[in-house]
Amino acid sequence: MKFRILMALLLTSASYASLAQTASLAQTTNPSVAQNAPTLDETAHFLAGMPVTGVLEPLTHDPAWQEHAQAMSEAWTRKERQQIWPIRQWMQANAPQYHRSTDTAFYMFSGPDFLYASIFFPLSSNYVLAGLEPVGNVPDLTRVPSEMLRADLVSLRNSMNSILRFQYFITKEMRADLGRGNVSGTLPILYVFLARLGYTINDVTRVNSPAEGVKITFSGAEQRQTLYYFKTDLAGGGNSAFLRWCAARGPGLSLLKAASFLLHGDGFAGVRNFLLQHSRVIIQDDSGIPLRMFAFGYHWQKEDGLLMLATREALPALPAEQQPQKLRVRK
Repeated sequence: MKFRILMALLLTSASYASLAQTASLAQTTNPSVAQNAPTLDETAHFLAGMPVTGVLEPLTHDPAWQEHAQAMSEAWTRKERQQIWPIRQWMQANAPQYHRSTDTAFYMFSGPDFLYASIFFPLSSNYVLAGLEPVGNVPDLTRVPSEMLRADLVSLRNSMNSILRFQYFITKEMRADLGRGNVSGTLPILYVFLARLGYTINDVTRVNSPAEGVKITFSGAEQRQTLYYFKTDLAGGGNSAFLRWCAARGPGLSLLKAASFLLHGDGFAGVRNFLLQHSRVIIQDDSGIPLRMFAFGYHWQKEDGLLMLATREALPALPAEQQPQKLRVRK
């Protein structure tokens, strides 16, 4: 049976730390080239297989891009019908206060999966994603040879195949597909999700603190928002520079999905304790924090209280002849 689980935590806030300064990420340092380069938003639309104007428009006449666009559109349409809209409707019905919250969203072990962070928490002012995948690169696509660009599009499509068909990345496949070529790492996948979700990318900046990563500023219908992705090892204690940086932005909204049951052991006790202490809400599947870590009944202080709400997914009614038959048991 399928379940959706919402875990609401009323916890104390954390101490604040200073925001790390970032260094600008430019596609080129040549001003004349920069003037003719596609914008970040045009690049994202091209990679997402969406209509694009500007200097990239001629490249959309290539049959390889058109094949890419058709495949991406078909996959996205299925994803919207099967998961995006149902999750949004469920959140609006069961957790509207968190669905509309602007608090920071934490998504540990996420890799480049901005998609689900945005579906559950669409209005967060800041998204903090973390994983072991490299940030990667998205160059000026007009300067990539045609044959190489075609191969890059195939690799991008292959790397996103599992997340668009199911609910998670197959890490080995993603690293193999995006570990080579001009378009590499998590960055192109983040671009695709932002474009497909209807956002406009305003700025992309590399960061080196509290870990190697990237900062993407984007805007939607209501406000400007920020997405951070950090390449960092979450194993170990809770006093890492990364978790201290995160604590300065909490308490927040936390999501755990397809986390490989890493939080069930002591090797990731630091990040587990961080999430328990710095989350207003935790939404997770059973691969996240083990249920034994949550308590209810003995904690009378409101800041330590917990409410877990689980609903069983509705199943279609069976015809009368297929209904389970009652068994008569002799006593």
